[in-house]
Amino acid sequence: MRPESEAELSAAIAQAAGPLRIVGGGTRPVGRATGQVLSTAGLSGISLYEPGALTIVAGAGTPLAEVEAALAAENQRLPFEPMLAGALLGVEGNSTIGGVVAANASGPRRIQAGACRDSLIGVRFVDGRGDIIKNGGRVMKNVTGYDLVKLLAGSWGTLGVLSEVAFKVLPGVEAVVTLEVSGVDDVAAIGAMSAALGSPYEVSGAAYDPGGQVVMLRLEGFSDSLTYRTEKLQAVLASFGDVSVNPDADWIAVRDASAFAGGSGDLWRISVKPSDGPRVGAALEGAKLLYDWGGGLIWAEVVQGFDLRGALGGIAGHATLMRGTGCGPVFHPEPTPLAAISAGLRAQFDPRGILNNGLMG
Repeated sequence: MRPESEAELSAAIAQAAGPLRIVGGGTRPVGRATGQVLSTAGLSGISLYEPGALTIVAGAGTPLAEVEAALAAENQRLPFEPMLAGALLGVEGNSTIGGVVAANASGPRRIQAGACRDSLIGVRFVDGRGDIIKNGGRVMKNVTGYDLVKLLAGSWGTLGVLSEVAFKVLPGVEAVVTLEVSGVDDVAAIGAMSAALGSPYEVSGAAYDPGGQVVMLRLEGFSDSLTYRTEKLQAVLASFGDVSVNPDADWIAVRDASAFAGGSGDLWRISVKPSDGPRVGAALEGAKLLYDWGGGLIWAEVVQGFDLRGALGGIAGHATLMRGTGCGPVFHPEPTPLAAISAGLRAQFDPRGILNNGLMG
């Protein structure tokens, strides 16, 4: 099914006789949802863009590339730097802005600008009954009621099918500088990233490649400001290792975890306290790893079937199986009280249990 309007989407869900598998561009096939495919690709187009007000509104099926191109033409950007997951997950297609919201997809800039949900100011969606629901607003002025806006981001289509999303946006940046600290292990890397992020020099990206033993730290802004901040940050980092400036640093590869594309093992996305990053590295010795968000996000490729959650027992956080067979459910099991709240929300928004049924298994 491919509804071309919100009314058609509402009718399709209300009349559904069984489970529906919700897709946008089909580039984020995480989880084990079953049922008839319901595509939001027909709900496409930018309906409102006010560069002066720093807001944009688009149909959920609008390609992410179209949104970013419109913003770039006005030297603006989505603050949270959404990742593209198609190559990583071995699928082709065009990521949609609704899919970005459903996955709460956020890139390296999350440590400075917040996640996707933090830039989202309004949504329209259809719940499991077929009811059309609006929450938040289309512009920043007098926006009230963010609760459902935040709830829908990262819900993976289990609470409702997005039809329209609204964002606050930011101006583009004039220049970018990347400092690299070479020859460091993961303990020193976490120390260097924490020192940089704790400095007043506005670091917008902090990643670590254990294979190359290189820390990457990104600064963005006006050229004159970057010169000053670069010199000051170099001094902060001097005690951690060799510091250099790399004008060709590839932050898109960090954003999209490109080093794991085409891999044959199970790929996990792990979220922990940055200070626990070295413990994760020690527990997964021999795995291919990439640290982002100052060490708070760790990509890990392990042999198929490896019990990663068991290996990380005692380390607070959560792990999501992004690709492969894995061991256990795709999404991290929730503590009993939180699981009860989640089940109650799904029962309220999707009483028939038809939206992305089985996704969390």
